[in-house]
Amino acid sequence: MTEYVTRAGIEVDPALASFIETKVVAPLGRDTADFWTGFAELLGRFAPRNAALLAKRDDLQAKIDAWHMERAGQPHDASAYHAFLSEIGYLVPEPGEFTIETENVDAEIAIMAGPQLVVPILNARFLLNAANARWGSLYDAFYGTDALDAAPAKPGGYDEERGAAVIAAGRAFLDEAVPLKDGSWADLSDLEFLQLAVPDQFSGRTGRGMLFHNNGLHIEVVVDPESQVGRTDRLGIADIALEAALTTIADCEDSVAAVDAEDKLLAYSNWLGVIRGDLSESFEKGGRTQTRTLNGDVHYTAPDGSAHTLPGRSLMFVRNVGHLMTNPAMRWDGVEIPEGIMDAVVTSAIGAHDVSGLGKFGNSRCGSIYIVKPKMHGPEECAFTNDLFDAVEDLLGLARNTIKVGVMDEERRTSANLAACIHAVKDRIVFINTGFLDRTGDEIHTSMRAGPMQRKGEMKNSAWLKAYEARNVGIGLRHGLSGRAQIGKGMWAAPDLMGQMMIEKIGHLRAGANTAWVPSPTAATLHAIHYHREDVFAIQQGLGDVPPLGDLLTIPLADGINWSAEHIRTELDNNCQGLLGYVVRWIDSGVGCSKVPDINDVGLMEDRATLRISSQHIANWLLHGIVSEDQVLDSLRRMAAKVDEQNAADPSYEPLVTNEGGPAFSAAKDLIFKGMEQPSGYTEPLLHAWRRRKKGG
Repeated sequence: MTEYVTRAGIEVDPALASFIETKVVAPLGRDTADFWTGFAELLGRFAPRNAALLAKRDDLQAKIDAWHMERAGQPHDASAYHAFLSEIGYLVPEPGEFTIETENVDAEIAIMAGPQLVVPILNARFLLNAANARWGSLYDAFYGTDALDAAPAKPGGYDEERGAAVIAAGRAFLDEAVPLKDGSWADLSDLEFLQLAVPDQFSGRTGRGMLFHNNGLHIEVVVDPESQVGRTDRLGIADIALEAALTTIADCEDSVAAVDAEDKLLAYSNWLGVIRGDLSESFEKGGRTQTRTLNGDVHYTAPDGSAHTLPGRSLMFVRNVGHLMTNPAMRWDGVEIPEGIMDAVVTSAIGAHDVSGLGKFGNSRCGSIYIVKPKMHGPEECAFTNDLFDAVEDLLGLARNTIKVGVMDEERRTSANLAACIHAVKDRIVFINTGFLDRTGDEIHTSMRAGPMQRKGEMKNSAWLKAYEARNVGIGLRHGLSGRAQIGKGMWAAPDLMGQMMIEKIGHLRAGANTAWVPSPTAATLHAIHYHREDVFAIQQGLGDVPPLGDLLTIPLADGINWSAEHIRTELDNNCQGLLGYVVRWIDSGVGCSKVPDINDVGLMEDRATLRISSQHIANWLLHGIVSEDQVLDSLRRMAAKVDEQNAADPSYEPLVTNEGGPAFSAAKDLIFKGMEQPSGYTEPLLHAWRRRKKGG
């Protein structure tokens, strides 16, 4: 039973209340009683609006369901469907010509192009690693992954043969990014007589070596002839450090399992630690205790002798939760408050420490607070977020539009009305990003009654998905995001397949994205190579075509397809295995994002978005008779054995096979068999309920 203290009519978990008052509000020099009074007034204005927006989602979905049910058995009429969506207000008129007017945007977002990390905010060690991934060792990235086309390292100590291959690959990269006036870096005999093809690429000298720049990103050639690697290099080069993860999103949403006040307090504490610069984490490694902290800045001396500084850490965003969920950490008027409103107030108040110069290092050099807002449905919900951020700025005494917003384009009603969504936040938008998995989950749920959906793999080549990705870039460019904001692409999900990532992910840049998500600091270092190969802002100048809305509204139905029993079984097993593999960690261990083996034992980074698409896909096939309840249960049981086998080496793992009545297996069944009734097909309500039960709440 949760106990509360009352502040201006808001019931608050005592530990969270103390944290907010003593660690967040008081250091800002603000009166805590005034803060709570203002918070209560804000809730009175925005909690009812939040509820009304959720009710509108349900109303629109009911009308769409009815439309499809009335036309069951008839060919899909695209023009009638488009007209119907406009009639019910699902589609809104285009806002006309406009350009975003966001001001005070940091260079990492506005005029630089590079990788972006998303990291679970509950894990301090991961959070520190991600924040410190602004700079990464290219040698380590090559040596430890399959990105290097060479024999894998031999076990035990340093493998000089592989090390030589790494050095050769590093020289080849320098030839590509910082070419010499004559010859190759591989043939260079003396760094002191370095002559570049473009002399201005030389930025100066650091305490460790030489600094260069290309396409807006920096490269440090680290010289240390006494090091293990430097001893084997005739120039004494010990490493090549790349400016890599320009930005990082500290995630309170899809990658975490935060279901109560205890979880939220940890999330907010870690965010405060990053903003204040004093976050640290101690852990055991190699029999020794190590303590990780945030990196300092990089100092260098320019060719003219002047001193300069480069950031040593990623520019940090924080991703709040969407409009749907509530959290027992606070109650107002007898009910749990919308978690998105709580996140907006508390994470912004923490961000205000940076604006006030209270941090050790500083995050934004432009005095901005960066919040990513996910799972908004259409421009009305974007306008709500804009108004909410206005109110939070007033509560905290911040200048208008200090709080910037990143809009996740991952719901169908948002991508179908993207220009209007951008217009609703045009004075504070700094980011739009696509998300295939969540967007597909919403596609399935919205059109659940239209008919059976294609297999998941086939959807990657569907008309709607191609239109979705291209429209996101084209609409963003049309409304002035280039040079002011990020246009992003989604995650590379396979952290062990870096060689394949190096082949495929450069396509995101060529499509016009000036940032894209990667699963680790190592992946960020490797992906940075792509931004040296392509000038994204030059590419953006040649883009801008927007595919027609009709392409986006093409429903990925499996019309005329007669799958074999084996195809159906394979698809069902793939969905059930992925679902169970993720759920068992979320429910039993509270891990919201991790590398989960797929059905072929390939480790993939999984979060709630993967769960949403899998559960909705099975629910769709159940509804339309492609599979039966018995088939689903049979697959769940067989895949439970597979997941148990994949986790056999974990001593804390709780097997699924002998525990079908337990929270994890029960949650998996609910996600499928109750999938149709879940709001927008989201997994959070069921996951939170079962996780709280597991925690004894």
